[in-house]
Amino acid sequence: MGKIAASVAGAVLGFGIAASALAQAPAEAWPARPVRIIVPYAPGGATDITARHFANRLNEVTGQPVVVDNRAGASGIIAIELAAKATPDGYTLLVGNVSTNAINETTFASQMKVKPSRALTGVSNLIELPHLFVASNAVAANTMRDFVAWAKSQPAGKISFGSSGVGSYPHLDGVRLARAAGFDAVHIPYKGGAAQMLPGIAGNEVQYMEINLASGLPFVQAGRMKAIAAVGNQRLQQLPNVPTMSESGYPGIGTNAWNGMFAPAGVPKAVLAQIHARVQAIMDAPQMKDTLAKSFMTVVVDKSPADFDKFVRAEVDKWGKVVRENNIKVE
Repeated sequence: MGKIAASVAGAVLGFGIAASALAQAPAEAWPARPVRIIVPYAPGGATDITARHFANRLNEVTGQPVVVDNRAGASGIIAIELAAKATPDGYTLLVGNVSTNAINETTFASQMKVKPSRALTGVSNLIELPHLFVASNAVAANTMRDFVAWAKSQPAGKISFGSSGVGSYPHLDGVRLARAAGFDAVHIPYKGGAAQMLPGIAGNEVQYMEINLASGLPFVQAGRMKAIAAVGNQRLQQLPNVPTMSESGYPGIGTNAWNGMFAPAGVPKAVLAQIHARVQAIMDAPQMKDTLAKSFMTVVVDKSPADFDKFVRAEVDKWGKVVRENNIKVE
């Protein structure tokens, strides 16, 4: 081998060794600089509350500034696309939920520039938020079974249900219930979310809807609407006399919403592992669990980012099927 060839070969070999060493070098401790957490809603909702509690604790334990960046609008699309375009270094994260990161992939497929399940990678689930089905006081029913019997006796166009918007899970679950039970119902979307939905059912503008426990319980306790079924297989501690949807004969209908943390796709695995470890330590702390429980949230943390990604993809498939089967269209 000539001197020039040997020199080139040595340089290439040296570069390979350096690259290999760099790849194997331990990542800097995360976070080593300020972190931004994007939230796809205005301040005050469950997703924002979850993100802020995490952000405050992350700042306390690491000393690094953590900014919660509320990017409301377009049913979460603005925030999703912003997070997807961020540098995949672990310093821009997103706290999303079942609507923004699972349902939207189908309902807003023609309007989104990215697919959330591909443009983002999961870090972990954070919390689960219990829900219940409620009915107007004007309805002659106190349980889901009684409500269905009443609904079946009503003429077409008589019954309506409320949701936080077209394509939201309360919309899809309202449709699923009507279809499974065999009655007709008109969908009334409220752009103002629970702040408009609750007065709507209290005033009998709509006859039923699905609502989260934190928002709905005060109205139930004040006698402004009726709780007719708890979502899931277990009765709610706060409403022990209200049967579950499973007990009512409709297992699998209804959503206990989840909030989870995501990062832009392409974040190095070593960094992703560190973020997950921080999430697990912060969310599993008794103080955090107690704090979130006051907002009726249950901490749920996945064992690994891969487990959460698998869960999210299953949610995308599940809700995509619901949207297609019920011909849900978002204009």
